Amino acid sequence: MNENIGIIKSVLDTDLYKLTMQQAVVELFPRHFVKYNFINRGKTQFPEGFDLILRQELKKMENLALTQEEALFLRLNCEFLKPTYIDFLKSYRYDSSEIGITQDGGNLTITISGYWYRTILWEVPLMALISELYFKMTGEPIKSREERQKNNIEKGKKFHENSMKMADFGTRRRYSYENQVEVAKDLKSCFNNGTPFLVGSSNVRIAMDLNLRPIGTHAHEWFMFHAVEYGYTRANYRALENWVNVYQGDLGIALSDTFTTDVFFRSFDKKFAKLFDGVRHDSGDPYEFSEKVVAHYKKLGIDPMSKTIVFSDGLDTELAVQLHLHCRKLGIKCSFGIGTNLTNDVGVKPLNIVVKIVQVKVDDLWIDTVKLSDNPVKHTGTEDEIKLCKDTLRIKHIKKVAQV
Repeated sequence: MNENIGIIKSVLDTDLYKLTMQQAVVELFPRHFVKYNFINRGKTQFPEGFDLILRQELKKMENLALTQEEALFLRLNCEFLKPTYIDFLKSYRYDSSEIGITQDGGNLTITISGYWYRTILWEVPLMALISELYFKMTGEPIKSREERQKNNIEKGKKFHENSMKMADFGTRRRYSYENQVEVAKDLKSCFNNGTPFLVGSSNVRIAMDLNLRPIGTHAHEWFMFHAVEYGYTRANYRALENWVNVYQGDLGIALSDTFTTDVFFRSFDKKFAKLFDGVRHDSGDPYEFSEKVVAHYKKLGIDPMSKTIVFSDGLDTELAVQLHLHCRKLGIKCSFGIGTNLTNDVGVKPLNIVVKIVQVKVDDLWIDTVKLSDNPVKHTGTEDEIKLCKDTLRIKHIKKVAQV
């Protein structure tokens, strides 16, 4: 066993959207500095000494490097990643000095700062580490492997029986890497008659090892950065335009709720609605969202059945089935990215944590970022900057939705 390698054992033990965004950042914004903060939404109290062990694990990540086998996998399975970027990724090394950690009692404070093209890769493995370390240190009992396997297969059968498509989106808040692999294997075992419902995994290494498709496009930080760079009124448009400029039609699922879906649709004109394969729902009422999406496509003269909604907000199997039936009635395709309910459904209470970009440096001035989801519970940003964003975009009220 290599003592220099910790819990995170591969550069590809991350979600695909971090690689796709990193490629775009390297190409378009290689000189920008950013800051991220760890946000403990669930107010979890971390055990004594957690910060020290976390630092040790982050230091070990400096020994990771993209292998020849991994680079070949990316070239063969991610045609949207350019050879120059894959060569860049081969030379990339994590630098733990980019992360600051303090612990006061049970309260954990974590900040990340540096060039955006470098620090963008920290979010996913950092969150996965925090989650896995927490459960290792607290030692909470979990269900047996037999119980977990039965639970996973029951979920898979429901997707298969309803002819639904889903992907594993569970890296960031997983119980452990081992459990995430087990979940994916269990779901694959449910395939009947050669018709897989599991279309892939957001985790690139797991997709590689289990012969799955790596899945992902972009995250809120892509739009949040563009708001600082180009202003709130042009943020969505410029973010979509830059994405198209880099990917030329690949990776065509657009995230819609960074500054509320209603504001997004102001920029999601006929050009983008035709170029993008669909949209992703990540906050707010999913039934209302799907109805708005269908109405928007119809207004633009686009057949909704030619597009897809990807639901990814705190889903469980039962909700996914109901949304599938709802979309079938509306006449639009749908798919599901399920995270915590898949990879941390082992009998413990999962952590409710996020890592968000909070500032961007522009002309030596640090500017705050904002995220205005369709659910106020998921807003991020200072009160002053949120007010400025709302005033600029003429947003009067955002209905509160129960957190799933």
